[in-house]
Amino acid sequence: MPLRSEEEGVNVNPKGSSTIPLKQQHFVLVHGIGGGGWCWYKIRCLMENSGYKVSCIDLKSAGIDQSDADSVLSFDDYNKPLMDFMSDLPENEQVILVGHSAGGLSITQACHKFANKIRLAVYVAATMLKLGFWTDEDRKIAVPDLSEFGDVYELGFGLGQDKPPTSCLVKKEFQRKIIYPLSPHEDSTLAAMLLRPGPMLALTNAQFREDGEVEKVPRVYIRTRHDRVVKPEQQEAMINRWPPSTVYELDSDHSPFFSTPFVLFGLLVKAAAFDIGCN
Repeated sequence: MPLRSEEEGVNVNPKGSSTIPLKQQHFVLVHGIGGGGWCWYKIRCLMENSGYKVSCIDLKSAGIDQSDADSVLSFDDYNKPLMDFMSDLPENEQVILVGHSAGGLSITQACHKFANKIRLAVYVAATMLKLGFWTDEDRKIAVPDLSEFGDVYELGFGLGQDKPPTSCLVKKEFQRKIIYPLSPHEDSTLAAMLLRPGPMLALTNAQFREDGEVEKVPRVYIRTRHDRVVKPEQQEAMINRWPPSTVYELDSDHSPFFSTPFVLFGLLVKAAAFDIGCN
């Protein structure tokens, strides 16, 4: 069973330590569907001001990437910016991958392909499926179910109106209530200006092959107690299905980089210090 700690960020796992001085650690931050590297602006500021190296990835059709989400039809295409980034890293450099929400799928694929370049994978309220979406149970525990809130999505139909939707975006009038209920209003306002449709068809078709490499990467999960997107019971199901080395919990909504940035920053630094090498 994974070990757990409280939201204050005290790690209860005594094993494992980093051999690289903490201030030389390189964090690579990966956003969820519809977001972008901009989501991490508070965390990036805290990290860089503390001396850490930080890279924020814009996946295809996200952030400043100009691709249309309705043209991104495969997960490999969507995740190519992260995979290219990992490929371009020197062979002797290792990074700490942090994925939020659907960004968990992105960092899992990277763990399958570039295990030797990843010191730690951190899932923040994230999709954590070892092999992606293969079964109905995978979808049940990992795909957000927002039906209780009504008709919340703007859908795109890049393959035609008679085909499954290719993109989605939570309508502006629902964004704060669902995604950012505990976040500062200025951050939910910023998000409403910057969120873009995400390639839902590509994401729900993400599938990975068992190769043994992914288990070489230590994993940490950061739960979000008041999450209305990836609900606590879904997070718990994914943790039980594929147990990480350590589980932390935040008193947060789905977007702790806005609602609890200082505590999230502290947990990421602690994970880098104590959880590397515990698997």
